[in-house]
Amino acid sequence: MFSKKISLSLMLLLLGTHISVNQKVVQAQTQVPPATTTKSLCPAQLGASIDAAINRPLFSRTRWGILVKNLVSDQTLYSYDAQKYFTPASNVKLLTTAAALKQLGANFRIRTSVYQDGDGILRIVGRGDPSLKNAQLTLLAKELRQQGITQVNQLIADDSYFQGDIVPPSWQWEDVQAYYGAPVNSLILNENAAVLTVLPQTIGKPLQLKWADPTEAYQWRVENNSVTTQKDEPGLVEVSRDLKGAVLHLQGQLAVNSQPDITAIAVFDPIQNFLRHFRQSLVTEGISVQQTSSASGGKNEQEVAAVESPPLSELLMETNLNSNNLFAEALLRALANKQQLAKNQTTADVGLKVMRDTLTQLGVNPTSYSLVDGSGLSRKNLISPEALVQVLQLMAASPETKVFRASLPVAGVSGTLKNRFRNTSAQGIVQAKTGTLTGAISLSGYIDSPQYEPLAFSIIVNQSEQSVSTLRQAIDDIVVSLTQLHRC
Repeated sequence: MFSKKISLSLMLLLLGTHISVNQKVVQAQTQVPPATTTKSLCPAQLGASIDAAINRPLFSRTRWGILVKNLVSDQTLYSYDAQKYFTPASNVKLLTTAAALKQLGANFRIRTSVYQDGDGILRIVGRGDPSLKNAQLTLLAKELRQQGITQVNQLIADDSYFQGDIVPPSWQWEDVQAYYGAPVNSLILNENAAVLTVLPQTIGKPLQLKWADPTEAYQWRVENNSVTTQKDEPGLVEVSRDLKGAVLHLQGQLAVNSQPDITAIAVFDPIQNFLRHFRQSLVTEGISVQQTSSASGGKNEQEVAAVESPPLSELLMETNLNSNNLFAEALLRALANKQQLAKNQTTADVGLKVMRDTLTQLGVNPTSYSLVDGSGLSRKNLISPEALVQVLQLMAASPETKVFRASLPVAGVSGTLKNRFRNTSAQGIVQAKTGTLTGAISLSGYIDSPQYEPLAFSIIVNQSEQSVSTLRQAIDDIVVSLTQLHRC
């Protein structure tokens, strides 16, 4: 169901380095780009060009939603089912990040605090910083040691800032095993993912599993049903995780001369994962810890150490450039940070309400979308191309436009578009958010063509039996045609 290939940055996760976690919905970036062409297109010819692309026989059962608008004149250059609902995949992140930027501001940071609750009692309070890594735990431990703290009788993890399920209930079970479906809680560490490598051994023996963090080996029971095969035989490795326990399933095969297979999985118990690492950081700095526990609530009277996330402007870049689900979900919940939750409300639900109110105030039609998460991983999200283009238009005219646009991938240059549109007229002039789920492919963003006015566009494909690469190629062909527009 999900790809096991991960970015080099995720491999460095446990070293405390800032990372970019590429989820399955931005995989398959190595498809052949559209052919380079110097073709020019008049606006009057655009409709026929796009119609020809989407009405091919192989798309006879496919749903398309497309809207292209001129940012200067607000003229609609092309529209096809633009007001209808589609499953948007990660294009949802455009709404989440726009609302977060408008509501919280580019300089907003997320603080993680350590409080002294009594003699020998320390309580660490998380507020959902998705960027927190081992390096920040080391900084906290050093700060505590510098204050003369050498012993902690009780280390308490307070994970109560976010209320509700740590795994959105509408996410599919295949997704919540993987690093791109990691749990969303108040004390996030290393993006709540564990990195592992699978290596071949001698022929006939099970594959070997190595954890990037060796202590993970003590947290999991491994059911290894894999095998090392003859030289040059095709290999396929599947790593999955139980939903109700820390049980890892390893299946498949690798040839004896194969390269290692690197992947990552969502941690099973994020609080215990956090406590284990923080305790290790404290001990490394010469602070002994007698016992650990989790609890909620406290007076937060004496803060003795704290770290802050990078500013929101940087968090947005990780969210959109690398389509990071965990960052998007954390930002959705951050929208609720000043709201009073009712008894039966969850932080995510309040965040969704604040998002809707913020976007409505901005000018986005609230009936043009219906969302249940902030990342787009849920198949229950519904959105129209009209809504996405409205967000793009309104953000282009807002004071925050530079920060917002800087968070978007650039065709052939960065993020999830780094390997798309190379050697085409779109390279370097298209900034857009990708989205891919099974049966849902999308791309929405901006085009700054040197021979035409700037454009905002949204293209969504749903319910197709065609491969991801085929659908993405068709989308890319349409976008390339948009970059060929000129005044005539």
